[in-house]
Amino acid sequence: MSGCVTTPRKAAALVASLAIAFCAGCGAGKGLKDLDGKDSPSARIDGGSDGSSGGRNSGTIRIASFNIQVFGEAKINNRRNADRLAEIIRQFDVVAIQEIRAKAQDFLPTFVDVVNADGSRYDSVSGPRLGRSSSKEQYGFLFDTRRIEIARRGVYTVEDPQDFLHREPLVARFRVRGPTSREAFTFTLINIHTDPDETVDELNVLDDVFRVVQDDGTGEDDVIVLGDLNVDDRKLGQLGQVPGITWVFAGQKTNTRQTQQYDNILFDRRATTEFTGNAGVYDFRREMGLSLEQALDLSDHFPVWAEFHAREGASDRVVDEPRNVRTR
Repeated sequence: MSGCVTTPRKAAALVASLAIAFCAGCGAGKGLKDLDGKDSPSARIDGGSDGSSGGRNSGTIRIASFNIQVFGEAKINNRRNADRLAEIIRQFDVVAIQEIRAKAQDFLPTFVDVVNADGSRYDSVSGPRLGRSSSKEQYGFLFDTRRIEIARRGVYTVEDPQDFLHREPLVARFRVRGPTSREAFTFTLINIHTDPDETVDELNVLDDVFRVVQDDGTGEDDVIVLGDLNVDDRKLGQLGQVPGITWVFAGQKTNTRQTQQYDNILFDRRATTEFTGNAGVYDFRREMGLSLEQALDLSDHFPVWAEFHAREGASDRVVDEPRNVRTR
């Protein structure tokens, strides 16, 4: 895909291939009736557990994105680093993870066991290994089953037969536990890690991905793109030009060295009014009292997070334009 420019013809081709992907993954429909149902053929589902509401504020949830640099066996075999990463995950209700580079099929469930060592009840879902080189990566989601449930047949990897994207996004749909099924906030997450050498091209395709996921037939209007975009908010390309789209982080450094902005969370501000306006970059170096070297042993990215009401339409206020947020 190097050097390609997104043209209307290429966008149309991507949309067509995406439509095929959705039909292949949805069967008789992938609405919330499919919660805890059968696995999607296009993504591998790990684990499976239930739970009641946990100890965090039941009125809101926190959704995070975390690129855990070269996240593989070596990282979790270091028990101190594994425990620190687990503590980071527990700060959030759902975490989209990028850059999983493990060969073991049970890698993510093994890490979930570390997260749950304190009595937590997290579960995970992961996609296939992706990439054009021998160095493959997976996407994953970790979620607190006391707060969140997943539509299992609504998990799929975007099909991209013309290879517009180096690592095709992993898509999953969730619902908050606690409120009634009609009241609970439901949302779809698009987990993405762009190729740093092809950010212009890929961001000019992700707008099509966003639109097609919005129109995938589930009726879900709360579609959230999150991940390592490898650009700051001034370079979002056609993704940043989607009508109504907003991004949570504007001018905020998200890498561990606090020199660059790479990570973000985006959604349609007219639809996802559940966003509370509370968001941040989780500075685990400061929170855990680590040296820069110790922090970089965990990742060269900090997690980014945003808070949402647990009930659909809990706020009918249209979300403000992008703004600076705090580092926590």
